[in-house]
Amino acid sequence: MISIVIVTYNSAGVLADCLRSLDNAEIVVVDNASSDDSAGIAKNAGVRVIANRENRGFAAACNQGVAATSGDLVLILNPDTVLLEGLDALAETLAQDPQAGAAAGVLVDASTSRTQAGFSVRRLPTFASLACEVLGVNRLWPGNPVNRRYRALDIDLRQRQKVEQPAGACLLVKRRVWDQLHGFDERFTPLWFEDVDFCLRLQQAGFAIWLEPRCRWRHCGGHSLEKMGLKERQLYWYGNLVYYVEKNIGSAAALGMRVFIGIGACARIAGALTSGRKGQTGAFRAVLKLAWKGQAS
Repeated sequence: MISIVIVTYNSAGVLADCLRSLDNAEIVVVDNASSDDSAGIAKNAGVRVIANRENRGFAAACNQGVAATSGDLVLILNPDTVLLEGLDALAETLAQDPQAGAAAGVLVDASTSRTQAGFSVRRLPTFASLACEVLGVNRLWPGNPVNRRYRALDIDLRQRQKVEQPAGACLLVKRRVWDQLHGFDERFTPLWFEDVDFCLRLQQAGFAIWLEPRCRWRHCGGHSLEKMGLKERQLYWYGNLVYYVEKNIGSAAALGMRVFIGIGACARIAGALTSGRKGQTGAFRAVLKLAWKGQAS
């Protein structure tokens, strides 16, 4: 049986469509202290709701939701997704491979219906690929070889295949694997890189991750980020990036990454000043401070 865990944070605008697309499954919605009616919409849909009094972060809420389910398979699902087809095919893929630990479908854009190449599946980040991100290389030269490999732009998303890092927006995991790995690392808070770290640990433990193109999801993306200020977004992303590097690549690599983050932040401050976007400088000054001190927590 598939159990579905959906973490909400001010997700009222997208949640109802997501829930309507799901049938014949145990669904648990964990609401992270939304200020909108996310919890009420879930209750009206007849699914189980766990309403947190504070925002515990995505990783902790996922762990909380999985612990409240009973299925042999657990689907971690974003509320801004709508199932188009193939959830059974996703479960079938896991059943066919004893060494499979997780499987994911393909995400398609909500407005264009195009496959979200570069986001739906990526390769696990390396020091080089993350350095290109924080230095702004990928923004200035998106077609560079490091970025193309990182965003897996060379693979055919129409083919069923093993992959390294599918998007955490929809990830079906065998419960025994989830339990063996103790779920998401809750030190990634409130969001970003917890799913990347989980995919890395899953493969280090000898399990495979499959992409199943027969399973397709419409994906909006970024609905919760709209409620978050630029400074918060930057600090959360960079802070969790530093923690990911320190945990999985090493303390020396983390120190080097902090240097690159500082360089990139200085360049972004200069760019904001010269282009008249002075309101953005405060966010990147905060990132510069983070680079000096380390993780933002």
